[in-house]
Amino acid sequence: MSKTTTILKRLGVAVLWGMVLTGFVVLLVAAIQDKDAGKCKSIQVKFEGKDDNFFIESKDIKSLITKDKNLNPIGKSIADINIAELESVVDQDPWVKNAEIYFDNGQQLNIKVTQREPVARVFTFSGNSFYLDGAGEHIPVSSRYAARVPVFTGFPTDAEKLQKPDSLLAAQIVDMGIYIGNDPFWMAQVEQLMITDDRRFEFIPKLGDQVIAFGEGIDIEKKFTKLLAFYKEGLNKVGWNNYTRINIAFENEVVCTRKDGVVPLQPVIKTDSLKLADADEPPIADSEDSTTAAPAIAKPVHTEPAKPVAKPVHAAKEKAKPQKEKVKKAKAAAPAKQQPKAVYKPGNKSVNTSKKQKTP
Repeated sequence: MSKTTTILKRLGVAVLWGMVLTGFVVLLVAAIQDKDAGKCKSIQVKFEGKDDNFFIESKDIKSLITKDKNLNPIGKSIADINIAELESVVDQDPWVKNAEIYFDNGQQLNIKVTQREPVARVFTFSGNSFYLDGAGEHIPVSSRYAARVPVFTGFPTDAEKLQKPDSLLAAQIVDMGIYIGNDPFWMAQVEQLMITDDRRFEFIPKLGDQVIAFGEGIDIEKKFTKLLAFYKEGLNKVGWNNYTRINIAFENEVVCTRKDGVVPLQPVIKTDSLKLADADEPPIADSEDSTTAAPAIAKPVHTEPAKPVAKPVHAAKEKAKPQKEKVKKAKAAAPAKQQPKAVYKPGNKSVNTSKKQKTP
């Protein structure tokens, strides 16, 4: 075979492939032009996210762009439709986190919507209400549906643009809402949390009637873990109805306030660390201004009573009257007895009771 024949054959193959490629490009351009020359036939809305979020529906999204005649794409040439403008309009809805819009081959306008997911519902002092999402953004309440998220009451302001103290408080609400919402036990146990005047949190659980003083919205997992341990190791042993207040704001301990001045009967507990303060000694400070102050612990009970020291009979008679007067003055000057406390310390293997209580 001559060189000329070989060259002509290669040239023919190259020309053939060039014609195929050119034809493909022509067809592609024609298809694009035909698509652009076509008109928008319909709108299809698809939602991304949780399926049980009914705050916004397909008809709500469609109405955002069809209520304005200048924006309504139905019947318009695809080439004349500004997709970026339509996305901007949909994104402005407070329940929409993100929107993507595109046309398919059937000349249908597709809108893919990612919704905002609320993590907490907040009530202000004035009674107004709104949701917060994971980014701390405000979401309005919907009349169509109420999200099952933790509820916080007593938020100090209605302003959407928050000052620094309120912004920090909102961030703690978001963190607590996410943690509680992701834990089935605490989601069932904690229905509503109250914000105190000093920007701390309290709640009354569904199981039990005690007020749980949580303190600041920090160390959330540690505090709930400590409370759960106290439920198992403390209240299950001494009873659920002995305390009016349980404070878990302190480091590595739970401080409880009893309902009355009587120390509840204690079972023999070998594994927990429930300690009861002496009813005659000053009660443990239930301060919520500090999460690091360690409350005082009751002194251990001695198993053998101290032997009384004998005194002369005459000396006792001479001092009896002055001693009675001192006791009366002391009782008159003594302040009213406060409710005794109980302290639970994780990791302590012993149980100490007040010195007036008999060892079980």
